[in-house]
Amino acid sequence: MAGSVNKVIIVGNLGTDPEVRTLTSGTKVARLNIATSETYNNREGQKVTNTEWHKVNLWRGLADIAEKYLTKGSSVYVEGKLRTRSYDDKDGITRYVTEIEGDNMTMLGGRGDSSPAPAQAAAPASSQPSSSQPATPPAADVQDDDLPF
Repeated sequence: MAGSVNKVIIVGNLGTDPEVRTLTSGTKVARLNIATSETYNNREGQKVTNTEWHKVNLWRGLADIAEKYLTKGSSVYVEGKLRTRSYDDKDGITRYVTEIEGDNMTMLGGRGDSSPAPAQAAAPASSQPSSSQPATPPAADVQDDDLPF
């Protein structure tokens, strides 16, 4: 295989208000809990809905937009990449978390939002230099300072 792709696209609703933090480096991050649902009829003809929950991190400019405009129930379109990280919990047990590092987000309107037209939100690349932290491609140079949340 010549290359690989790590791309995620989800459309869903926030299950909680965004959790916004400023890391010790001064970088702002917003964590979203987004629900996506799939509805189908099972063999008995009964309607079944499966809901999946996704942890999404938005950085810098996108975190600012999430903090200002998103609330529980907001409908959003998010593009990003999957990241799996590990940490040791308070009992010393290593835990693994898979999250979406969002690099594009569009507010779709819906639940509690009376505006009919979608609003586009994109974060410009940060002009802040990233010290010794590795950077990811253009839209979000991610720093894993003091995660988990």
